[in-house]
Amino acid sequence: MALKQVYLETITSVMDFLTGKDDTLAYRICNLDFLPKGHRRAQLEDDMDWAFGNMGIRDRARFFCTLYLEELGDLLKATVGPEFGFSRYAERIAMSATSFDGLEEALLKEESYTDALLLGCLKKHLEAEKPELVALTVPFPGNLYGALKCGQFIKKHYPHIKVAIGGGYCNTELRELSDPRLFDYVDFVTLDDGEGPVQKIIEHCRAERNLEELLRTFVCIDGQVQVMDGAKDRRVPHAEVGAPDYQGLPLDSYLSVIDLANPVHRLWSDGCWNKLTIAHGCYWKKCSFCDISLDYIGRYEQAPATLLVDRMEELIAQTGHTGFHFVDEAAPPMAMRDLALEILRRGLKVTWWTNIRFEKTFTKDLCQLLAQSGCIAVTGGLEVASNRLLALMEKGVSIEQVAQVTNAFTEAGIMVHAYLMYGFPTQTEQETIDSLEVVRQLFLNGCIQSGFWHRFSMTAHSPVGLNPEKYGVHLIGPEKGGFAWNDLQHDDPQGCYHADFSEGLNKAIYNYMHGIGVEDDVREWFDFETPETTHPEWMIEEALQRPDKKDLNRWEDCLVWLGQGLELEKKKGKQRLWIYAVDKEECVVGNGQELQFLVEQLPLLSPKKFQGDTLKAFASSFEKSTGGEFVKFLKSDAWRALRRSGLLLLRNSRATS
Repeated sequence: MALKQVYLETITSVMDFLTGKDDTLAYRICNLDFLPKGHRRAQLEDDMDWAFGNMGIRDRARFFCTLYLEELGDLLKATVGPEFGFSRYAERIAMSATSFDGLEEALLKEESYTDALLLGCLKKHLEAEKPELVALTVPFPGNLYGALKCGQFIKKHYPHIKVAIGGGYCNTELRELSDPRLFDYVDFVTLDDGEGPVQKIIEHCRAERNLEELLRTFVCIDGQVQVMDGAKDRRVPHAEVGAPDYQGLPLDSYLSVIDLANPVHRLWSDGCWNKLTIAHGCYWKKCSFCDISLDYIGRYEQAPATLLVDRMEELIAQTGHTGFHFVDEAAPPMAMRDLALEILRRGLKVTWWTNIRFEKTFTKDLCQLLAQSGCIAVTGGLEVASNRLLALMEKGVSIEQVAQVTNAFTEAGIMVHAYLMYGFPTQTEQETIDSLEVVRQLFLNGCIQSGFWHRFSMTAHSPVGLNPEKYGVHLIGPEKGGFAWNDLQHDDPQGCYHADFSEGLNKAIYNYMHGIGVEDDVREWFDFETPETTHPEWMIEEALQRPDKKDLNRWEDCLVWLGQGLELEKKKGKQRLWIYAVDKEECVVGNGQELQFLVEQLPLLSPKKFQGDTLKAFASSFEKSTGGEFVKFLKSDAWRALRRSGLLLLRNSRATS
């Protein structure tokens, strides 16, 4: 409060900088006398160069500005809005709320200052648009209070307008809904994908569809909550959902902030990413901790790559942004391959990232293709980093496989973030220490650049929640209370006391991301005695040294050439073929017939002309044109040079490992 005037004089400048309107201000911001030194920055001052020493001037300035905003948020929370948060508003009230009592108590209180700001914005939109239906998305508990506050306002002042809510929170938490009090604030609660249910609600509001013919939608009739699911047109196929419509959003006013040193977490809040989905649901759908019993995960559908790239071009034209975050449960490798080829075929210059499974289909060649198309990062679940527990989870991967796949992405220049889990049923103290040792070695060998530990949470719709006895744990609560029911409490008699490890695991991963402590004994991160790891210190290094599958065994793989130019040189009776890529060049020496064949055939293997030609077909053409044996050519320096210069062998089957 003593620095009030400094905050008032700098807030407009900070907002302009974070919305990209005044980039040069970064130099002033990084001078420590420009922004007030609040409590958050004071706590981090000693670690600033350590954590952000390699960041550019604008990134460091964004981080300072983010701390500055969080300090103002702390002031709001301490004075006019105790539930205020930039990304989680009143989350405490909605988190694991089996009863509606706490929410209703909060909603019936006198409006706070921040409530008034929210509802003032809502009123402007209602007056301008005059809608018949308002649909509010509730992806997380921290969005629920605000959505219901909007619904309350609409019911009071615009009773003719219908209100619907849906989204991730509803899909997971409200499937057992029976409390009618929620319907004092909304008229409809939809489950799973929204396109079909909302379309049918609109038709019902227009008297074109009976109430009973809605799709996966809760309503309240005579004080009783009922599910209406009689629609015969059950769903909208993934290929027909269309692209998101960003029309009307002031994209140039959104803030680009950096609130964590984690390099992948910053992607979520740093810049504008168009959102799309490569495939609906999960093609694996076996992981025992995941809500695979629910439609939005369990129903797997793909869309053609041509259609996906059509949507990308549509969004670029609308938003002016070329960055894409594909928000898949797990993007399928072969669909990613087709997407990358179509992006390259059209010459589209985009940047994209997505979530994957670390499966062996991601070869070094496929990773190179993805990087060439604009893929900059992938996130994936390493989870417990224990082969026993990965098998119990039915994750479908091993530690050795994860090492090879993450290394392939890293070598292609694609950043890798690992989701890590501790506290899975029956996980022992030894397995927790061994998991951290695996993570240490992955960082040490450059396989991953980012990671985050999550404490295992049992959910009602996962295989563990549906059958806890199979996993050696006992369900102890909570009781159903008519409202949210998803996060389950359990007793794990075989496992260790997992809460003890939280601080040490998080401290270790934070340091590993900054290259600190990666050669130290993992036991040093804990302030209590732990067992020595059972893993040899060379385990990951050994996994990385295993040879790749030989080209001789890949006759059915298809060939793609990423090179940019060719030049056949004849000099002093010798012929050489120069192959040019954006960042390097290769010289291939051979006989004239072989080199002429390559000059003619390589351009036909470019993404722009890709026809799925296999190595077998290429070999046949080679032997017909040159008279040589292709098996011998595969062992030549010329073939190795071709492979280094961007001649890729890609899996030709749509089956996944």
